[in-house]
Amino acid sequence: MARSKARKNAFYAQSGGVTAVINASACGVIETARKHKDRIGKVYAGRNGIIGALTEDLIDTSKESARDIAALRHTPAGAFGSCRYKLKSLEENRREYERLIEVFEAHNIGYFFYNGGGDSADTCLKVSQLSKKMGYPIQAIHVPKTVDNDLPITDNCPGFGSVAKYIAIATREASFDVASMAKTSTKIFVLEVMGRHAGWIAAAGGMAANEECDLPIVILFPEVPFDREKFLAAVDQKVAEYGYCSVVVSEGVRDENGKFLADQGLRDAFGHAQLGGVAPVIAQMIRDNLGHKYHWAVADYLQRAARHIASKTDVNQAYAMGKAAVEFALAGKNSVMPTIVRTSNRPYRWKVGEAPLSRVANREKMMPKGFISRDGFGITKRCRDYLAPLMAGEDYPPYGKDGLPKYVCLKNVPVPKKLPDFELK
Repeated sequence: MARSKARKNAFYAQSGGVTAVINASACGVIETARKHKDRIGKVYAGRNGIIGALTEDLIDTSKESARDIAALRHTPAGAFGSCRYKLKSLEENRREYERLIEVFEAHNIGYFFYNGGGDSADTCLKVSQLSKKMGYPIQAIHVPKTVDNDLPITDNCPGFGSVAKYIAIATREASFDVASMAKTSTKIFVLEVMGRHAGWIAAAGGMAANEECDLPIVILFPEVPFDREKFLAAVDQKVAEYGYCSVVVSEGVRDENGKFLADQGLRDAFGHAQLGGVAPVIAQMIRDNLGHKYHWAVADYLQRAARHIASKTDVNQAYAMGKAAVEFALAGKNSVMPTIVRTSNRPYRWKVGEAPLSRVANREKMMPKGFISRDGFGITKRCRDYLAPLMAGEDYPPYGKDGLPKYVCLKNVPVPKKLPDFELK
């Protein structure tokens, strides 16, 4: 019994927009923790992110079989539910931090693994400070994830490679379709992709074309102020040369005054502008000024849920980040994030690195200027060399007799509550 008490349990949760491979990171955390039962007790997952910790809504992952945990590696979305909820500072909301300590103490939790993007890194950083500010021993490790690929320090972010692969494939296939119809019908296809401030996902659309597959593609990046006349001229030139044109537009495209073209005046839980709807704006602009028939689509959740064509590189890196997070904690580290360090392009090689959360939280990594072509509507060779290995390889999920991928649905057995209810404010 003494040995059991000496072991601390771990808390794991998923935060922000989910991805095709975030569950692979969960798999990495849980499987690695299970290999160290002498030092880590149970892994409790927070139902719906940090909210699960605050409301004591915990999931006992020890109730899941090894087979089902392994199946997380090929299952998309967030198996335990995610959230968009940002902890305020200790000074602004001390009751939330006192509540976290109550829950952690009640369930003997000494390890905190938070899987998310920049805002999630901020939450993890604040939790890591509980040891110093409130005298509770907790090791908080951030597990990187974001389709936007905008976390600093790390070469790339788990979740991005698979989205890039999806967008590149979708752009290529749709371009083939438009080319087929352009003589007498549709000449323009507009695809709206995610990316509030950084154009990494939009850049992936440029990968649809290469020396062997010449396609007319115009990309609109958040990093490049939208110039209406210049854009229309670029599209008109592509149509004149090829007979059609595909446009990949980031949801975060802004005009010369810095206003989002798709800003509808709404805000999400983090206070960010609620975007979406720039594709029809761009498509109608083309129709009104150039007279071309168009079709448009919004990739939306499809781009980040497409586990069926995930990048093998992405899956491997997502798992490795979860595994490294546990190893960091066992090494006594706190307030850090495992990173991906690229050591070679040809052949592509990478290793696990480390970054302090103070240098990660609330910071965004934009597209380098050298990745965007001079005209502002395409990508450079440097960008292609960066993107290609992140999209490489296939890691197909198993398929059933019905022709559909077989994804796992966990039991998600709740941990019995020990504390009074807590109301979020």
